[in-house]
Amino acid sequence: MRPWLAAWSVAAILVAAATAVRAADDPLKVCLDEDRPPLSMHHKGKPDAGFDVLLAQAIADRIGRPLKIQWFESKLDEDSSPQLEANALLSDGRCSLVGGYALTTDSLVKPGMKTARLPDFTGATRDDRRRRVALGVLVPSQPYVYSPMTVVLGPKAQGRKIGDIGDLGGLRLAIESGSLGDAILMTFDKGRLIDSITHLVPGRDDLLGALQRGDYDATLIDLGRFDAHRAAHPDTTITASGYYYPIGANRGYVGLASDGALIDAVNKALTSLAAEGKIAEFGKQAGLTYLPPREPAVLGDVWAKIIQR
Repeated sequence: MRPWLAAWSVAAILVAAATAVRAADDPLKVCLDEDRPPLSMHHKGKPDAGFDVLLAQAIADRIGRPLKIQWFESKLDEDSSPQLEANALLSDGRCSLVGGYALTTDSLVKPGMKTARLPDFTGATRDDRRRRVALGVLVPSQPYVYSPMTVVLGPKAQGRKIGDIGDLGGLRLAIESGSLGDAILMTFDKGRLIDSITHLVPGRDDLLGALQRGDYDATLIDLGRFDAHRAAHPDTTITASGYYYPIGANRGYVGLASDGALIDAVNKALTSLAAEGKIAEFGKQAGLTYLPPREPAVLGDVWAKIIQR
């Protein structure tokens, strides 16, 4: 081999090795909501916690990269949505993955807007809060947990057998206006439950507190929300009915279509972690009622499905 060729070959090998080392040292940046217990929690003076924190660390370990969590705070306004916020965070390079993402057709469509504002995130500057980000195209990972709606019972309705929404007849129902649970209860059996429903204002009225006081007998909420309430109030007298509404969404990661290799690596890690029972174990550690993903992996038009039922 000619000396110059040999030197070039050695240099190429060294460059490739250095590139591989840098790739291994490059953090896996995952965006998580700072206040979504028991999935993810980031509070001053307390260690980061939650199911998605444990899972993100395990995935980073499997693909051989350190984990860096970018915490953000989701606040809806007329110009934003969870889908646009996730897209903006990814498109701005704040992270490569957003965890705990509800996998629905609507949440994965190409955005109708070309730009969006970033949600509030740890380290954000005044300029960050003002500027708009050009949006990309989202692609999901395979799902890792199923998030259904569940009926939660107040103390006066403890022990009530709930096998279907119709079994709520005769109970005093409370629901947050405009929520998915609101649509389900209001449209059930051509409005049969309407006269039993009291609407509360999200963010102003304390739905589960009112249920705890015995003001109402039952509600329909996301299972994870009940898990969070139970963890914060271990002496609560409200109880899970064990009934899950048959239309629910899986949660997974979402990234940009331009980062397909990472999504493939994450899917391989998720497959092995699920096969080993690790994902269910993380759910138990975090106080999450873990349910494995269900078909379809990506939920279609949930509103049409509810109305059809």
